Amino acid sequence: MSSPRVLIYLLRRDLRVGDNPIFNEIAKVAQQSQHPFTHFLPVYVFAAQQIEVSGFLASESDRSPFPQARSQAGGFWRCGPHRAKFLAESVWDVKKGLSSLGSDVAIRVGMAGQIITDMLDAFKQANTEVAGVWMTEEEGVEEKREERDVRQAAEGAQAEFQLWVDEKYYVDDRDLPFQNPRQLPDVFTTYRKQVEPLREAPRRSLPMPKKLLPLPDMIPPQPVPFLIPGTLEDTIACLVEPLEPSLGLSNPPKWPPKAQSAHPFHGGEKTGRERIKHLITSGHVTTYKDTRNGMLGLDFSTKLSAWLALGCITARQVHERLIDFEEGKTDVGKGVQGYGKGENRGTAAVRFELLWRDYFRLATRKFGPRLFRIEGFKNDTSYSWKYPNKDKEAQRTVARFLEGTTGNGFIDASMRELFLTGYTSNRLRQNVASFLAKHLGIDWRIGAEWYESLLCDYDLSSNWGNWQYNAGVGNDPREARVFNPVKQAHDYDPQGEYVKNWVEELRPLGDPQVLFQPWKMADEKKTDLGLAGSDWVEKPLKRIEFRPGRSGGRGGRGGWAERRVQR
Repeated sequence: MSSPRVLIYLLRRDLRVGDNPIFNEIAKVAQQSQHPFTHFLPVYVFAAQQIEVSGFLASESDRSPFPQARSQAGGFWRCGPHRAKFLAESVWDVKKGLSSLGSDVAIRVGMAGQIITDMLDAFKQANTEVAGVWMTEEEGVEEKREERDVRQAAEGAQAEFQLWVDEKYYVDDRDLPFQNPRQLPDVFTTYRKQVEPLREAPRRSLPMPKKLLPLPDMIPPQPVPFLIPGTLEDTIACLVEPLEPSLGLSNPPKWPPKAQSAHPFHGGEKTGRERIKHLITSGHVTTYKDTRNGMLGLDFSTKLSAWLALGCITARQVHERLIDFEEGKTDVGKGVQGYGKGENRGTAAVRFELLWRDYFRLATRKFGPRLFRIEGFKNDTSYSWKYPNKDKEAQRTVARFLEGTTGNGFIDASMRELFLTGYTSNRLRQNVASFLAKHLGIDWRIGAEWYESLLCDYDLSSNWGNWQYNAGVGNDPREARVFNPVKQAHDYDPQGEYVKNWVEELRPLGDPQVLFQPWKMADEKKTDLGLAGSDWVEKPLKRIEFRPGRSGGRGGRGGWAERRVQR
């Protein structure tokens, strides 16, 4: 019998079994008579620099060796409760999918490079050879640092290190019209024209593996002082436990009676695939172009972004299901408007938005650390930003912004929805970013970090790229773009239903003019509603004038990298 030769696969944001090139390769190896590897160990690490891991400590007397996972500009928890839950569900769904193939995922806590180093040492002590360490390439400063550390660990142990192409995007990296990332156009439209026609751009997806190599007989344990839970529920509890419910806010939003979330979804490959099918069979993918600027309900947009961000599904899987529907290849969607009639406005718009995700990711590759700098991709130093860590008034302004008490109904509704649900629509995200950066002049990174903390569908490149875009320091050819949130509210929430859903105090109001600008409320009405003397009504952070019938202030491109097919 040959000596064991283990291959370790470090998962990150490729949390799926199907259309996964590494699992697909191992499935091929398992069919060979002579294997280059005898055992296969998938590993997922809750990365301590991005996720607070003190909830995994084995006992109350233990102390975490890692600093708190907080953001730089605002000091927020980098992964808040909504995304933590969705992430845990996605990891455990991979475990479930692999268990049906006789495999599993070893969940660990810490820094990826050190976890792999410890595993390699443990295997060596057990006289077990680790022949290789594989992982998928990702963009981002921390992600590149992880790849460097894991490479050094593998090569230090004489194990093969292989970095695989990230295949969850729409256009495969190997099919791009350029090789040097500096050749990426600074305007999206130019890039889009380079890869059109979009319907022909993606590669085919890979099949679900039917068999994998067995797990090694010995799996190194989690290093102290952490303990890995044995259930999904306990994993979620460990991720959420260190995060105070208020997330540091003095007056956090409270759930309004009868308000309903537009994003009540669970993470994982299974639910992601089900969502794609639902969009087709319900007809919503056909009407997407017309409904994507909605704000209430489950189906005004695809809401695929959270699954796409974690790699639970891939853009080319979405594309293939659209092709099947457009060409009537399967019975899925049969009888629905557009079935078997080729590409339509809705399906074309979904592809367009998927490409936006690709573009922001490539921009991250091109500009690197400039993604996180106040000057942005443009290296623009012309703005006089206000910094809450240096200015008490700016600090108070940011507090009201985060709590949803700015005095602008549209903005406040979005900020409360975000805090309570981990979601807010593309239309609102653009308005919120413009409001903070352009109307208030606050360091736009505060908003980007708050979104990173709270959004279920947080994606590094899409989030930071879009905040730069709306702050005027990113890849926006229209530098003077400014949203008027009052006009936007009249355009997209004319009856005020969205604002009333999340701002309970304003529900009795009938006049949209007052609903969107509560500082215009008559004194008698303020008294009747118990709002007299309230700063967020009496002293809005910014009085933005607008009356229906005026023009201007609509603004906006196709959408935030998240609406894209996402929201």
